[in-house]
Amino acid sequence: MNRSAKLALDVILGAVVPILVLSYLSGPLGAVPAYLVSALIPVGWVVADLLFITKRLNFITAFLGLSALVRGLLAFWFVDGFLFALKDSAGSAVTVLVFGGSLLVGRPAVRAFAKQSLDPRTPEQVSTLRGLFAERPVARALVLSTTLLAAVHAAAGVANFLLNLSIVTAPFGTAEFNGQVAAVNTITRLALGIPEILATGFAIWLVFRALYSLLPSVPGEKTFWDLVGQREARRGARAGA
Repeated sequence: MNRSAKLALDVILGAVVPILVLSYLSGPLGAVPAYLVSALIPVGWVVADLLFITKRLNFITAFLGLSALVRGLLAFWFVDGFLFALKDSAGSAVTVLVFGGSLLVGRPAVRAFAKQSLDPRTPEQVSTLRGLFAERPVARALVLSTTLLAAVHAAAGVANFLLNLSIVTAPFGTAEFNGQVAAVNTITRLALGIPEILATGFAIWLVFRALYSLLPSVPGEKTFWDLVGQREARRGARAGA
């Protein structure tokens, strides 16, 4: 599956379909079944993606799987008011814990995202990339970018909690509750999702800028791994001189 189709399905099944279920199927299905269906569709999509599409076990897929597991389990916690606002913000809390924890163990989480983007395919490329990540400018960028994302998701979690607390006021198990959840989800998917996407892009850019600062500047169209190869060749020539 190409990336455009995958992104479209992420948006449709992760955001659009759950909102439509809450908005239009609470009557036909019943409020509680509609709520469960809307909550479990994104979880099911993540699980299907990991098992049948991505089919890779790494930091990113483990993180996505953990987030899906938490959301799936919490879907059966039938609460409203303060506790629902707390429950709906659990995804942000998991992200902050994972990113913050990665800093504490000295393995900034953005490193995994950068590695996946660069896609090293040989043991030599993996080893070289590990060495580049250890260089001071890149190591500093990894810590800074991971800290930035942890802070952004923490702020998003607080905002999500406050929005849910102020908007979702009906009791659980009613069509009104489902409508309010759909309304707040519509707001948060845009108001919080866009800053998170922009912050992720900026974080990756910081790391790539640091990586390219270590590589030779060569005119013409050169891929990252072409430049890495030229860097290694020059270092080898200097070592043999």
